[in-house]
Amino acid sequence: MNKQILLEALGKYQRWFVENKTQAMLEHRECEELAIQARSFTREVLLNMSEDQLYDYIAPLWAMAMWGNKHYQIDNIIEANGMDLLRKQFANLVYGTSPIEKRWDEFRSKVKGIGPAIMSELLCKTYPDLFLLWNKKTYNGFSALEVANLPRFEARLNGHKYSRLCEIGKQIISEIKCSENMIVTDMLTLNSFIWQELQEETKESAATSKQKDKELLPTSTKEATFIHNDIRDKVAEIGRCLGFRAEVEKRVADGAVVDAVWEVTIGNMGRVIYVFEVQTAGSIDSLILNLMKSKNNKAVQGIVAVTDQKQIERIKREIAALSIKDEVRFWDYEEVLKIHESLQFVNESINNLGLVPKGL
Repeated sequence: MNKQILLEALGKYQRWFVENKTQAMLEHRECEELAIQARSFTREVLLNMSEDQLYDYIAPLWAMAMWGNKHYQIDNIIEANGMDLLRKQFANLVYGTSPIEKRWDEFRSKVKGIGPAIMSELLCKTYPDLFLLWNKKTYNGFSALEVANLPRFEARLNGHKYSRLCEIGKQIISEIKCSENMIVTDMLTLNSFIWQELQEETKESAATSKQKDKELLPTSTKEATFIHNDIRDKVAEIGRCLGFRAEVEKRVADGAVVDAVWEVTIGNMGRVIYVFEVQTAGSIDSLILNLMKSKNNKAVQGIVAVTDQKQIERIKREIAALSIKDEVRFWDYEEVLKIHESLQFVNESINNLGLVPKGL
């Protein structure tokens, strides 16, 4: 961490806070009110919450800002997981007694459609002295402070890495307190500081760029599962942003349960379905078999293999003699993450215009 950059940014933030005190205090109060609301969901409340209470719990989160119709997205989360699982996993993530590394990994492995941004925001608002809010803006801020070995894509953010980032956040808070700053006192106010002062794009070195190219290559079975599930969920979310009905782990034909589908009804044509299979590691046979079987459903108009560039070439070789060789489309999953990130920015910007009333 570059302490000089931190102190310079902190000085700018203090001046901005003084010069814009009314706005700054309003934002601080709104932030604290949202945190108080999150803390009102005790372990007992989470274990017994209704669907409406789940909406009240996660709809106000900054991580949900990309969704204009939050009810639609939360309904999809409920459909994909079931309320029993969601109650248990939210209660364990936030109030469990085992180490955060274990609770984090269990949540990520069992819950569909909810990623590190929502998870870390709930943890940060509940325990602002212990847990860091992690998203693209936090990544930008830590990069500006020259913190090394940051996970560019949240697909790689397992419990161990999240715990390490929280420790770095605590170190930053300690440095800020040494400067006798009274504004940034915990990781929730650290988040506001990062958003305000540390969002300038930094030039990447060739080594950093090369590291990012390799970042989505899993190094363990658990990591491969996390990356697979994150890509799967983001493919579905991209579909919803584009107006499709999107689902994960959907049965589309006998023996074919695919990772994600986009579906739309077009006039007299009926249903049109696009099928996506995600491959992060291991044998590609099941991916090919699922894509072949899915074509038995006449509504399936497109089949897409989502993987990295190296495996794309492997799949092309494997299907060269098969009937689907000219039908399979390929999508590099780093592009999936970049597209999702761009759509998130676009949707958040449009939603901030307030054209759609809150609560819809």
